[in-house]
Amino acid sequence: MGKRIRVQRRGRGGQNFRASTHKRVAPAKYPFVKSPKEIYNFAINGTINELVHDPGRGSPLSQITLENGQSYYSIVPEGVFIGQHVSLGGNVSVEIGNMMPLGKITEGTFVCNLELRPGDGGKMVRSSGAYATVVGHTPQGTMIRLPSGRTRYVDNLCLATIGVVAASGRMEKPFLKAGEKFHLMKAKGHKYPRTGGRKMVPAVHPFGSSKRSARRTTTTSHGAPPGQKVGLIAARGPGQKKKRAIR
Repeated sequence: MGKRIRVQRRGRGGQNFRASTHKRVAPAKYPFVKSPKEIYNFAINGTINELVHDPGRGSPLSQITLENGQSYYSIVPEGVFIGQHVSLGGNVSVEIGNMMPLGKITEGTFVCNLELRPGDGGKMVRSSGAYATVVGHTPQGTMIRLPSGRTRYVDNLCLATIGVVAASGRMEKPFLKAGEKFHLMKAKGHKYPRTGGRKMVPAVHPFGSSKRSARRTTTTSHGAPPGQKVGLIAARGPGQKKKRAIR
């Protein structure tokens, strides 16, 4: 007789797997605009009122108030400070902290908190120390190079913040105590510590037992049941990187 494995218990939604969302400050997104095309040809000024810590987030948040009275929280780039004047729109200068449409940003500029679609508030390049590079402007849209090295086209109306996300050295300090790592994972809603499947007995996990001789592959489909959906889910390959010949 086996028992429920971790993915089955997580799917039930118990208290051990819930994130402490009631402690979070606010979602980090750009202010709502009825028509993204309006931002492309105008500018509005604002002020950074405070920099706050958001539990479970690697970098702080900045609370910005615009001239029209609208207030929102956004991702903080390196170099900004409380009381700094920032601008939002297409007719602003390319300075750290300003928010501009990608179509107005010059090539080679580092940007962060990119929108995937105009008006979605920002979806990409939001982690500590991350930045994307504006490669060029084409009829298909603006080409950007993501932190992973991949390039893609994004709509010219999508907003982005000039600069690199703050707290780039956050991962340089090691977790010297397991309790510190536990509280970080708890704020994010992650289960910690996590036991590997191979360290369990066969009745508890599909990868259980130390006998690797007859073990099947770890790739599984998206439609697998929770007790079987472990390992490389819908993987295109077995997980081993192919070595490319040097030419």
